[in-house]
Amino acid sequence: MGQPEYLLDMKNINKSFPGVKALDEVNFSLKAGEVHVLLGENGAGKSTLMKVLAGAYMPDSGTITLNGKLVEILNPRHAQRLGIGIIYQEFNLIPYMNVAQNIFIDQLPKKNLFALDHKKMHQDAKALLCGLNMNVDTHALITEISTAQQQMVEVAKALTHQSRILIMDEPTASLSDREIEQLFSTIRELKAKGLGVVYISHRLQELWEIGDRITVLRDGQYVATKNLKDVKVDELVSLMVGREVSFLYKRDYHTPGEEVLRVEHLSSKANRLKDVSINLRRKEIVGLAGLVGSGRTELARAIFQADPYDEGKIVIFGKEIKPGNPSDVVENGVSLLPEDRKNQGLALILSVAENVVIASLEKLFPRKFVSKRKEKEVVTKFIKDLRIATPTMGRLVQFLSGGNQQKVVLAKWLCTEAEIFIFDEPTRGIDVGAKSEIHSFMNELLKRGSAILMISSELPEVIGMSDRIYIMREGKIVNELTHDEATQETVISCATAAEEARELGCGE
Repeated sequence: MGQPEYLLDMKNINKSFPGVKALDEVNFSLKAGEVHVLLGENGAGKSTLMKVLAGAYMPDSGTITLNGKLVEILNPRHAQRLGIGIIYQEFNLIPYMNVAQNIFIDQLPKKNLFALDHKKMHQDAKALLCGLNMNVDTHALITEISTAQQQMVEVAKALTHQSRILIMDEPTASLSDREIEQLFSTIRELKAKGLGVVYISHRLQELWEIGDRITVLRDGQYVATKNLKDVKVDELVSLMVGREVSFLYKRDYHTPGEEVLRVEHLSSKANRLKDVSINLRRKEIVGLAGLVGSGRTELARAIFQADPYDEGKIVIFGKEIKPGNPSDVVENGVSLLPEDRKNQGLALILSVAENVVIASLEKLFPRKFVSKRKEKEVVTKFIKDLRIATPTMGRLVQFLSGGNQQKVVLAKWLCTEAEIFIFDEPTRGIDVGAKSEIHSFMNELLKRGSAILMISSELPEVIGMSDRIYIMREGKIVNELTHDEATQETVISCATAAEEARELGCGE
């Protein structure tokens, strides 16, 4: 008997939660040695389907076939034994244990009943990493290695269970271009070894680099499976959202107005900022481009007074702001939508309503008494204007999708009547439909006369949305480009200090 056509075949999978049908007759298959992309908007059912496969959820009905045999996956441990590994977007690593300990956390080698065999553990970990062309110090603590290396540790950890199927959820969300290529190299190694990889990502431009087939889900239902080489971006978007979406960085350009923000010779030893000078005017989007670690987020946080700086000055609406705290710049009309919206932009255990008004309590309720009627009136308007998908304003924000959480952060700052918006990775981890809406809201802000400083690791986004782009490298501004001057090649060259960057005049 020959090998079955599919390593994995999920048929007619159904899963319901109280009031919600999360999966409705969904089909998904995976071949050995392929990368099968799973695509869909937030709420489409991707995560639920993968949690069924990983044993976190039991399906209500449907069948799962592994290597030609029907199986019932009882729990995550059972899934591991069946050769199914999953790497979530938020890693499941123990920060103050070393790399080797994390890789073998649930099967630590022992010399005897009481003593660990540290030598064997590190030897085995190193062999596993080397077999995947991963260069990671097995003695290093998780806190001491990069995000990309942490991801490699997660891959190695999954492979200790002899995984034949590896699920990767938004694996490139926090990686630089170099790190993404390193990850793709590792995935190709896994394919060559016959593993099947399920790849979930919202970054459409990377799918053709790594994927073989793609399955699209929408509203919990199976839509289509196609060979990636036979499909174009526009078709995928239409399949995902069920409508045409002009999402590719549609901008309304305006004549810039007065200067609203100026940063002069800002330096910070702690955050490695070196003599940074930029400016921002009304009705323009200024992009900050650069590799992860180039200083973009550090600059944004310094402007927002979230982190201290040693030298330089920050001028907002013509007034120099003395080093202080975020409340000082918020009072002057500045807002920050942080890269880590869950931990820094939202109070996850509070409701949508509480998150919207939290930064405006004194302005909305000067008598120190919170009027529920006024709160409802204000919050209802933002929910309507920003099209925040929530059953009620009392819904805990932790239960919203990534795109809707980002809208709540935006609503919070609109409520303060901010005029300067710092967007740090505004569309990271959100689906294409929500990206289109966020870009549309950014256009609306410009029409009102606001100004936007935007950080994005997605070069098409930063180039497509910006009037001007500052490029950072090693804490310094190395070039400034207009929208017409900016190309991916130019930005990458400047950001990486490539040889050609010198010819382009991109800093030292």
